[in-house]
Amino acid sequence: MDADDDTETVRESLFEAPPMAEQERMVEAILFATAEPVTARDLEARLPHGCDVGEALMHLRRRYEGRGVHLVRVGDAWAMRTAADLGFLMHKETVETRKLSRAAIETLAIVAYHQPVTRAEIEEIRGVSVSRGTIDQLMEMEWIRLGRRRMTPGRPVTFVVTETFLDHFGLESARDLPGLAELRSAGLLESRPPPSAMPGLSGAEEDEEDEGLDSEDQSDMFE
Repeated sequence: MDADDDTETVRESLFEAPPMAEQERMVEAILFATAEPVTARDLEARLPHGCDVGEALMHLRRRYEGRGVHLVRVGDAWAMRTAADLGFLMHKETVETRKLSRAAIETLAIVAYHQPVTRAEIEEIRGVSVSRGTIDQLMEMEWIRLGRRRMTPGRPVTFVVTETFLDHFGLESARDLPGLAELRSAGLLESRPPPSAMPGLSGAEEDEEDEGLDSEDQSDMFE
């Protein structure tokens, strides 16, 4: 073999992708070392040239089936997460300093089920105005974000849920949100008296006291 052949062999070896088993190990190492979900594009940027990230992810996902941790998809990203049936082992005592108001919960639910949705559409569904503080709180928590502007007069901004929201609730995409029957069976759509039946509650206080929707409106919100 002459010098030219040796040079060509070295060049090919430099650009040859590692074996799939090694690619899988590399992806596994990155996912375990990263707290946040990682997109396939980010993985591809870190791996050697020529690696097949998609195939490595599929191999890794199958390898962890039935194990204590699973490889899960979160939107367009991937992460290693504790198996759902072992979540009770991960209980941690925390101090909850701030709870979501009813207005924030309703707003978040509307965004999740109707995204992309404008502020005016949120207010139409809720039946009451949405305070700026409610939107700001959900954005500070990184559970909703600004989406594309609507191609309508005024070009209003829309809101969509984030990958942080999906990851928090163990969802691959917004399509995995529970339906009406599941919500009712879980007791999340319990009957509540309408605000008009509560003496002393003004219209301005309805949003603050989080009583903006009666049970019928709650059902409409998710349909």
